[in-house]
Amino acid sequence: MAAPNVAIKTTASTARGITIELNGISKNFSAVKALTDVSVAFEVGEVHAILGENGAGKSTLMNIISGTFPPSAGEIIFEGRPVNRMTPDLAASLGIAICFQHPAILGDLTVLENLRVALPSALFEGRPAQVVAKEMLELVGLDLPLGLRGDDLTVAQKHLLEIAKALALKPKVLILDEPTASLDQESTDMLFDRVREVTRSGTSVIYITHRLAELRLIADRVTVLRDGCVRGAARVREISDADLVKMIIGRTLDAAFPPKDAIGAQTVAFSAEGLRADGVHGVSFDVARGQILGIAGVAGNGQPELMRVLAGLDPAEGHIRLQDAVLDQKTLLEAAAFMPSDRHLEGIASGLTVRENATFSALDKFASAGIVSHRRELEGVRSIFSELAVKTPGLDAPILSLSGGNQQKVVMARAMLSQPGLIIADEPTQGVDVGARFEIYRILRSVAASGTPVVVNSSDAVELEGLCDKVIVLSRGHVVATLTGDDVTEETIVAAAVQADTHGDHATSEKPSGFGRLRQFLQSDNAPAVPLAIVIALLGLYVYGQNENFLLAYNVYNILLLATALGFIALGQTIALVMGGIDLSVGPLAGFLVVCASFFVNDGQSTAMIIAGFALMLSGAVAVGLVNGILIRFGNFTPIAATLSMYIAVQGCSFLLRDYPDGYINTTVSEWINWQWGPFPVAFLVLITLVCFAEYCLRGTRLGWRLRAVGSNEATARRIGTPVNATFVGGYVACSLLTALGAIMLMTQIGVGDPRQGVSYTLASITAVVLGGTSLGGGRGTFIGSVLGAVLLTEVLSAVTFLGLSQTYQYLFQGILIVLAALIYALTRRRSLA
Repeated sequence: MAAPNVAIKTTASTARGITIELNGISKNFSAVKALTDVSVAFEVGEVHAILGENGAGKSTLMNIISGTFPPSAGEIIFEGRPVNRMTPDLAASLGIAICFQHPAILGDLTVLENLRVALPSALFEGRPAQVVAKEMLELVGLDLPLGLRGDDLTVAQKHLLEIAKALALKPKVLILDEPTASLDQESTDMLFDRVREVTRSGTSVIYITHRLAELRLIADRVTVLRDGCVRGAARVREISDADLVKMIIGRTLDAAFPPKDAIGAQTVAFSAEGLRADGVHGVSFDVARGQILGIAGVAGNGQPELMRVLAGLDPAEGHIRLQDAVLDQKTLLEAAAFMPSDRHLEGIASGLTVRENATFSALDKFASAGIVSHRRELEGVRSIFSELAVKTPGLDAPILSLSGGNQQKVVMARAMLSQPGLIIADEPTQGVDVGARFEIYRILRSVAASGTPVVVNSSDAVELEGLCDKVIVLSRGHVVATLTGDDVTEETIVAAAVQADTHGDHATSEKPSGFGRLRQFLQSDNAPAVPLAIVIALLGLYVYGQNENFLLAYNVYNILLLATALGFIALGQTIALVMGGIDLSVGPLAGFLVVCASFFVNDGQSTAMIIAGFALMLSGAVAVGLVNGILIRFGNFTPIAATLSMYIAVQGCSFLLRDYPDGYINTTVSEWINWQWGPFPVAFLVLITLVCFAEYCLRGTRLGWRLRAVGSNEATARRIGTPVNATFVGGYVACSLLTALGAIMLMTQIGVGDPRQGVSYTLASITAVVLGGTSLGGGRGTFIGSVLGAVLLTEVLSAVTFLGLSQTYQYLFQGILIVLAALIYALTRRRSLA
């Protein structure tokens, strides 16, 4: 059967054994030409490498193949058939899988949920999902608790999880974009074994890398891009590194590394003695003026921890001296410029421009009397960007518009502009093209020669050999070798690392323990429900001790009945917040729907008219939800702006329909809706049933995973094929429908169409959701917690009355609960990210 959107047309490419072929592909972003007339063919069972500097168009080309971007011109031919319009869903159905340079792992979802939301459901049919997922992870050497959140994974683990997702599809075309950037040698070897296995089975592998040594190990053919154009192609065994470098950067380079310190100065510029911290045990070293110190070792043996200590980011015992001055953590933090390995997590501020990212830590260098000189700032940025060959559409362009390598150069530019006392560079060339690497090496050498100490951590032993004057090798946080002069070679560095008696735990392995499971639960979305339930019980017992009427069946019924209306509305608000939005219109919408019902659900009206009234309420809710979603997704309104506009519009409509309370609700309908079973309103039991179903959907279905994925990281959700717009609009419709259920409860409680009622439910619903533990940042939430929050708020209202307190205490107690909830959530979130 032909795949959709693929015209049936046989070409010669099938006979030549070509899986996918690109003919004359061009791609323009406004006036910027990212690709121009690119033609390349990828053969069956072959590893085809794509080389080029950052910004050369490699990632754009891969995004076109995987359906993320449509080409501006050109043709894609898959297995001999032209593809009319490639989309992520179509690419997946054709058997095209991609491992992104920045892993498409959702931080708020667990390992298992990341696999299930990104992979077809058919892969998990017939066997327990946990068993299938474990097999996927074992294929790439990962041993992780399936309940571990994406945020808790290391960069290397995220890359391996991304690779596991791709391999699970058994793809016909596998795209690997810088897959080894964060992997140690063991993981790299394992990956290459998997690549060789899939090519033997006929998979075409497209391999993007900046490491020429890897090219020789894994690739059969290579194509070079520069400035969006193909500059050459050849079989790997038939072309030299020098020729490849010339094609990549358009010029020849006499040497990869600048000359090392030839003087051999003995003046110590930077030293450490007996450093002890988490993962660091008694580390001592010294660096002479003009020298660069390298940090080496098998991954997971304390290198990142040591770099953070040396940058002043983490506390440590011991002594650190810079230019004969002993520094504490505060002064070290002020003196050091830190270049992190994970630029997205710690290196760049995604909401700032290129210029702002380059200068925000060095603004005082461009200021006079506290006022920044824009001219001096621009001159400084342009000068350093010229040295580092940063490619950007403009200094005020968004930082995320730059390629990954150019973002890394901006991080380095910021370090240089701050004129630091020392440079701490953690994997400084990770994800940077070969031409830019040479520029970075030159800059680091120049900085060291000027007297500023430089410390470099790198997983590339060749890089350490060529760049560093001295290298210390770590094993389990201990220095097991100190190499200087002619001893600094790739062979001696690797030998010292692998021959150490002990190594740190492998970066890809983490076995769950009893404490680990407890920690995972404490960080789970539903963890706040436990203390919330305890608070509800304790408050009830305390008030009962002061007034025994508080726990009478009648009062319990009233509390739960009032909580039911708020509970339904809070469920809707939870959906909005989980998606990373908010709905300020829920309160006025509830009141508006009651006003609408007051014209139909009256005593004396026919059954058909009453049913029409309920249908009108639901229809009105759907309309409001659709407008909210469309304004946000297609009108470029922020969620606050869109729903605040709706808040005003709906409240105005309520007063247009009724300017005073009128239209009494049918008594029989109210009695049915408020039906009681023991001390429990049946409507509350319906709410609990709905909560259980909604919680199951949120945790155990693709719809729920997509909802959380959109809130966790919209860009990542889009890359894994989530229909972001449809999910967002559908979520707002569901929010409004749940608000309609709350309005039905509110209707029976107030018994009349009152345009002033309902407004307070906006703040109350947000309060209940926050109390329940749902993140205001999106991605994490719990329906159980939201309903418990609604019950607690209602209980507080009743408690104030039974304790004989004024209404002031009601707001005081609510405020205290909100602040406590926010503090607890912030503390839990911070610990989970530590």
